[in-house]
Amino acid sequence: MVELEQEVERRQRLGPESAARKALIASSYHPARPEVYDSLQDAALAPEFLAAAEYSVSPGADLKGLLQRLETVSGEKRIYRVPVFTAPFCQALLEELEHFEQSDMPKGRPNTMNNYGVLLHELGLDEPLMTPLRERFLQPLMALLYPDCGGGRLDSHRAFVVKYALGQDLELGCHYDNAELTLNVALGKVFTGGALYFGGLFQAPTALTEPLEVEHVVGQGVLHRGGQLHGARPLGTGERWNLVVWLRASAVRNRLCPMCHREPDLVDDEGFSDGFTREEPTTVDVCALT
Repeated sequence: MVELEQEVERRQRLGPESAARKALIASSYHPARPEVYDSLQDAALAPEFLAAAEYSVSPGADLKGLLQRLETVSGEKRIYRVPVFTAPFCQALLEELEHFEQSDMPKGRPNTMNNYGVLLHELGLDEPLMTPLRERFLQPLMALLYPDCGGGRLDSHRAFVVKYALGQDLELGCHYDNAELTLNVALGKVFTGGALYFGGLFQAPTALTEPLEVEHVVGQGVLHRGGQLHGARPLGTGERWNLVVWLRASAVRNRLCPMCHREPDLVDDEGFSDGFTREEPTTVDVCALT
């Protein structure tokens, strides 16, 4: 009971503490690559990603047509891959992230499993980069790929970069995400090992039977359902930086929390927080188990 109360108190502190870090960073941090903070431009995005997003909003667009513009990693698990960012943009973003990492600015942990990385909303990259990426490009794709998981009703996100290096985090245990859908983009640098592996959905009793391994390709993003069990194999050499975007649809999670699979009991918090809303958007069917 004491541990539960401590965890509740810890979670209640997360929002105010994050807001305080964001305010200090905004007032005191000097970026190395200020152009990264400009509004997202098409030039930062891979041609294949632009083409897939453009097709998704075209008249008569359907799943079959979209899949011709993506790599299907697993049709059974509904895992897909597509180039997302250009190599120059990946390099510029990495230089900025490393500059921030080496600064004396306060840094929040990306999540409860990763110790090294950056919360992009604290760095000020949500508004210029992540929100337009979700609204203009990801939502049209996800609406066709995952209509049963709220793909067409994405209204918030949590975006962070994770870093793996020798002497720091090397691997990531099997887990599922606090998200309806997830985008995972390899930013760099040079590394061996660290492949993603996928099992079934977390609700399935044979979830980790014959996991599927997916190698990282710099600039390319892997799309999957948040409830898909997955993890990362140990890093062999070098450094690996990945951008992870948890995409959330309150129309789904307001009915059923993706973590405990129960109806949520809400408390007020800062910003997008965990993606729930007190207002009731049009509901969609909860993501199917198959």
